[in-house]
Amino acid sequence: MYKRTRGGNTIVMTPQALLPALFVPLILFSVYRRVRRTFGRQPVQPKRMIFRIVLMGALATAMVLVARHDGALLTAAAEGLALGGILAVVGLRLTGFETNAQGRFYTPNAYVGAALTAVFLGRLVYRFITVAPEVHAAAQQSPDMNPFASFQRSPLTLAIFTMLIGYYLTYYAGVLWSVRKQEITPAQ
Repeated sequence: MYKRTRGGNTIVMTPQALLPALFVPLILFSVYRRVRRTFGRQPVQPKRMIFRIVLMGALATAMVLVARHDGALLTAAAEGLALGGILAVVGLRLTGFETNAQGRFYTPNAYVGAALTAVFLGRLVYRFITVAPEVHAAAQQSPDMNPFASFQRSPLTLAIFTMLIGYYLTYYAGVLWSVRKQEITPAQ
């Protein structure tokens, strides 16, 4: 447990709060990178895409395992993954593919990626604004509790997060499949 005093107030960082607190900067960095990759031509990098597919698959599995004891959360996770997969198929149909002397490239549809990112960020901001006062009040009464527990019980937030996971899992797999299909099919 980490304690620090600031202006007469004691800030307590419990192990339950440490993990989510470490993930916030990671999530923000990931969103920044994702937004940057949403626009413009991107090189096809199979090893990185396979790594992302494995990572997204592990995240999807973790989300389902966490939600398996709550029917509403499990349903939200499943619906989010399914909707993300459907949106990825739409995104793949709108993606441009190109092969030239520099290599293989794809150009994702900016509107699909921007819309997904906007929904995700909008939901996160909304949850932080609406839940933060409750978390602060509860933390004052019981400093040993997990201050992020309120953020982790929202079916809509879980559905949006798993929608992103399902989208990128399916999208990257589709990009790799499309590129391999182009390699097999001779150009006419």
